[in-house]
Amino acid sequence: MRRPRMLAAALLAAAVSLVQARAAEPPTLLIPDTKAITSRLQPEGASAPRKPEQRPDLAQRLRRWQTGGPVYLWNQEAVAALLNRQQGNLPASRVLALLHATLYDVALVAETASKPESSYPGTTTAMNTAALAVLSALVPAEAERFRALADEGRMLHREAGLETEADSAAGKLIGEEVAKAALARSRDDGSQARWAGTVPTGPGKWLATSPPAGPGMPQWRTWVLPSADAIRPAPPPEFGSPRFTAALAEVKDYARNPQAVENAIYWHAYGGGRNYQMWNSELSRRALEHGYAQDSLRIAAAFAALSIAYADAHIACWEAKYHYWYIRPSHADPSITTLVPLPSHPSYPSAHSCLSTAGASVLAALFPVEARQFDELTKQSGESRIAAGLHYRFDCEAGDEIGRRAAALALARLAPALR
Repeated sequence: MRRPRMLAAALLAAAVSLVQARAAEPPTLLIPDTKAITSRLQPEGASAPRKPEQRPDLAQRLRRWQTGGPVYLWNQEAVAALLNRQQGNLPASRVLALLHATLYDVALVAETASKPESSYPGTTTAMNTAALAVLSALVPAEAERFRALADEGRMLHREAGLETEADSAAGKLIGEEVAKAALARSRDDGSQARWAGTVPTGPGKWLATSPPAGPGMPQWRTWVLPSADAIRPAPPPEFGSPRFTAALAEVKDYARNPQAVENAIYWHAYGGGRNYQMWNSELSRRALEHGYAQDSLRIAAAFAALSIAYADAHIACWEAKYHYWYIRPSHADPSITTLVPLPSHPSYPSAHSCLSTAGASVLAALFPVEARQFDELTKQSGESRIAAGLHYRFDCEAGDEIGRRAAALALARLAPALR
């Protein structure tokens, strides 16, 4: 697939800037600043935690908390809950962005308030308190799942002597205050607004065979984009123009060899409606491999960068879709058969490319030695949609642009915390 520039080269420079930016003060995402919370803490009672008990059963149960850390575990639990409730990319992107912005701000406040040679404040308690409050409000049907994880973490850390009573009290305050800010944002982020528009008709316009999916999403509040239309791509080719005709012919004549068919089905099932699962899984694995759990702020910032880039790319993608209302290839030429069902939203730009390129761009910046692998995944994602008969190549190229730009903004915002 032709691309304005290679992902690997562009993101290698971004990775260098992450290191250089660490000297700057890490920003908050939900709260105005850390002082409003740290000024209410009382570190005078902080002391070093007692020596952990030498109990094999306790050590075994603690291992997953110490290997991945609270951010990793809450991500796993949230993704599992969203899949269990059959939530697609649209609602999941909102939930995960709110969760990880919350955990990032918690980590930042805790680091600001930390005392040398002390476990004060209780970062695990802070994260568990905040995550439980946010996720229980956003996915109430899974509240018991979330409470079980929070209770396990509290019990293990107190039993093992990893947090004192003063640590936990301070952590609880931090978690509660950041969660309040997150839930306030969730009530005012535009996601509850009803769409009152109509589907336009005419040559080159999307043919609605079912109600459009998420037409109100362009009204959602963005995280790092100044507005939903800030990175809107240029208009697609005029319907019936030579460029359009050539792109349509490519879709119609695409060589559907066994590998192309397999990729199309894979990316529709796993990289499609479960696209958020794929990219969070990619980051989770590398967070473990690269030891991110040893630095609570760094791992929180990594997941926040992924989730925010993903959420804003999603909003920008839907804004462009419902601005242009562009026709699908199989509607422009009914002789084109699709390998998978048509999504109920316009063609331009490709959501697969918007979302996967956003995810891949963040990971390429965080782990530049693996940038080529992420570049290959984004190419495969876009190519699979052309092979499936769902998108023109220019849909995918526009989606790539949105994904890269959303990722660049998220990475720039969080660069001081990404070390």
